[in-house]
Amino acid sequence: MGIVTAAGWTPEEVWSAIEGEESGLGRLTLFDSPRCGHMPVAQVRENPAARSGLREGSRTDHLAVYAARCAFSDAGLDSFADTDRREIGVVLGTSTGGILDSEGFLRRLVLEDQLDVSLLRFHLCSSPANAVAGTLGLLGFRATVSNACASGATAIATACGVLESGEAKIVLAGGADSLARLTLNGFCSLLNVAPDGCRPFDADRAGLSLGEGAAIVVLETEAHARARGARIHAYVAGHGSTCDAYHATAPRPDGSRALAAMRSALDDAGMNPTDVDYVNAHGTGTVDNDLAEARALMQLFDGHPPPVSSTKRFFGHTLAAAGAIETVVSILALHRQHVPANLGLRRVDPAMGFEPIGHTSDGELTVAMTNSFGFGGNNCSLLVERPTDDRGQGT
Repeated sequence: MGIVTAAGWTPEEVWSAIEGEESGLGRLTLFDSPRCGHMPVAQVRENPAARSGLREGSRTDHLAVYAARCAFSDAGLDSFADTDRREIGVVLGTSTGGILDSEGFLRRLVLEDQLDVSLLRFHLCSSPANAVAGTLGLLGFRATVSNACASGATAIATACGVLESGEAKIVLAGGADSLARLTLNGFCSLLNVAPDGCRPFDADRAGLSLGEGAAIVVLETEAHARARGARIHAYVAGHGSTCDAYHATAPRPDGSRALAAMRSALDDAGMNPTDVDYVNAHGTGTVDNDLAEARALMQLFDGHPPPVSSTKRFFGHTLAAAGAIETVVSILALHRQHVPANLGLRRVDPAMGFEPIGHTSDGELTVAMTNSFGFGGNNCSLLVERPTDDRGQGT
């Protein structure tokens, strides 16, 4: 696993912030935004270009390559020569690609009448996946997923299909997105950004908080992992995807298609709702999204969901990276046997029907569900399972 967020550059740093209940929200310094620059954001500290080892690329490219390098090393692949790199694939989710650089192109064009096409070199959503594959010399299956805020989770689900089909023996999968004017100003124009930071499932929630980051996991079949002596952090036990086909930005209010994605993941895993020990909710802190997800959870768990929390206030809403970041967080929760806090919660909205976990607490966790729901009605639910004695040991 590799991860970078406003809360840290490693799984250990990220988990330390979670246990200390330290929000990554702070002041925007990456660019000027006269309209929205006062809104708290979760900006990655330090320039990722200083850590990625990538000679050139967009900020999203650097975030993705840094996380990929960490994951590659963590998986013991740096020195593993038995797998041909033509059999290692990349599936990466992003929603903005290199738009932060593209905004520089537009600024120069409009304000200075200068046409600097070099600023468009890394514009495409495919650029981060290409940067990862090029940096690590991976010549196998390659795909970019752009399903809005479900992209990172959908990339992991897609990678599972690539492995099952035999198109690759190992796949690096996840998501990456940097902050950009387009997303910050766009969400502000939708009146969807909270001036005091997101408060998922809170009665006084007033919107999301944007963030940036990347997370990538190395996926392979169990047989291949065991054959090369790999450490198994977790199993992707199941995944499910649906589309609301309801509205461009709003979720279906009854949560029925989100519910269908969760049920599909359980069916894929051969599990029942009672097998789930923790739900890492999408929980953006917006009025409609939180309520729709809560309705889906109450239906799935027959009115009695397991511990539920949203970790968005730790990292902000990282858009396409969110599902991958929260998958890593869910895996860390399984190993630490702790349920992350629903940071920012002051007063639970009674309409939710359940009470999220207010503070990081102990738990007996074997299976975690993580949800990602995005614009366009894109929904993806993943189930991750901790290795146990009967399925092998992992770290």
